[in-house]
Amino acid sequence: MVVGNEVIQRKLTAIFAADVAGYSRLMSIDEANTLQTLGEYRHIMDSLIAGRGGRIANTAGDSVLAEFSSILDAVQCSIAIQDRLAEAAVGKSEDAALRFRIGIHLGDVAIRGNDLLGDGVNIAARLEAIAQPGGVCFSGAVFDQIDGKINRPIRTLGLQSLKNIGRPIEAYAIDISESVTTTKPSSLKFQQQIKYCRSTDGVRLAYSSVGSGPPLMKSANWINHLELDWELPIYRPMLTGLAKNNTLIRYDARGNGLSDWDPSELSVDAWVNDFEAVVEAAGLERFPIFGFSQGCSVSVAYTVRNPHRVSRLILFGGFAAGRYKRASTTPADLERYRATATLMRLGWDSEDPTFRQMMTSQLAPSATKEQAQAFNEMQRRSLSGENAARYFEAVSNFDIRDLLPQVSVPTLVLNIRDDLMVPIAEGRQLAAAIPGARFVSLPGKNHLPLENDPGLPQLLEEVATFLNNPEVR
Repeated sequence: MVVGNEVIQRKLTAIFAADVAGYSRLMSIDEANTLQTLGEYRHIMDSLIAGRGGRIANTAGDSVLAEFSSILDAVQCSIAIQDRLAEAAVGKSEDAALRFRIGIHLGDVAIRGNDLLGDGVNIAARLEAIAQPGGVCFSGAVFDQIDGKINRPIRTLGLQSLKNIGRPIEAYAIDISESVTTTKPSSLKFQQQIKYCRSTDGVRLAYSSVGSGPPLMKSANWINHLELDWELPIYRPMLTGLAKNNTLIRYDARGNGLSDWDPSELSVDAWVNDFEAVVEAAGLERFPIFGFSQGCSVSVAYTVRNPHRVSRLILFGGFAAGRYKRASTTPADLERYRATATLMRLGWDSEDPTFRQMMTSQLAPSATKEQAQAFNEMQRRSLSGENAARYFEAVSNFDIRDLLPQVSVPTLVLNIRDDLMVPIAEGRQLAAAIPGARFVSLPGKNHLPLENDPGLPQLLEEVATFLNNPEVR
């Protein structure tokens, strides 16, 4: 094609886009050092791109645009670049170590001279913008070609509405700093194996097992991430305690963590179907369940549907009726809850943690600054703002009160005494409606018990006693 006096060619290619996260800020702090480091890093990048058969098409400031004839080469090159740059950053301060973000897309491009142009380039650039610093983000078109060929964990980001792109793009990510096939929480005993299965409607679910001993199935709750749960100092103390004498099986529910982020149905029934899919994939026959928070309602619904599979039921920090369904909820409460969902949609994905901090301050009001920051970051990386709002609204509409009298297995109900997220009255109502259930109140005020919380040792002791008591049938 000829435009004016220029010849423009088109072709399908793997498009690689990269830039430095926070480059303008780094330049304002130390321009000379930033430029020197950028030069060193660009030498590494340029060599690796050329070594994988790539061609650099455009560079401007901190950005690099390249093309590869092979999608696999493009992805492997991006991983090699991030690995090498991470090595080069060792010993540097956070402001001195530049962190590149990389986006990759397979698409049709226009070639004018040495430049790459077109919608495919724009998509790669927008994927780069949502990548983690030091990470790689790529489209579903790329994933389809490399699935099973990369020895790094890939997490789905679901459908993403990218700036100035007219259609949602399915996105995936490799976070290089987390790129290990086995997560080691605290010792060799706790090597975590992550696998995948599919729910009845085709949603892909990530599940894992860790520890040794009799199985203990944990239902998913408000935001899980199989890897980050172990790495950050939030869930780890409780999970380590649960896996001490058991093989702990858990999973990321649809819409968050390492499971599919697509806009699928969110409901008690859908989450029970997910639970069933993981049980079947893990090969469990008869087992106890540990339900936490919203996972308690899912655990009850699964138990009523499959009483022959469940040996014992543990419900911690749970409720039968969501915020929208409780008799104690006032019109002002409803207005506040709906506003919260709106704020999640608008501000969740921002690097500013203000909106996510709303949830953190209720889940763990006693958290240290470091713990709160870790949980804020985990929430942002575990699901999108749209999915967070949908989760919040779906859980607020839970109502399984009619199922409670149908529970026919031994049940232990526990609740933190001054829990801000789920008042202890909700736990008492659960226990009162389940035939023969035992209720235990625990000291503290964090819905999610942290490492030094007074209620954590008692929680783990109560769970172990209940699971091992031969008189419980």
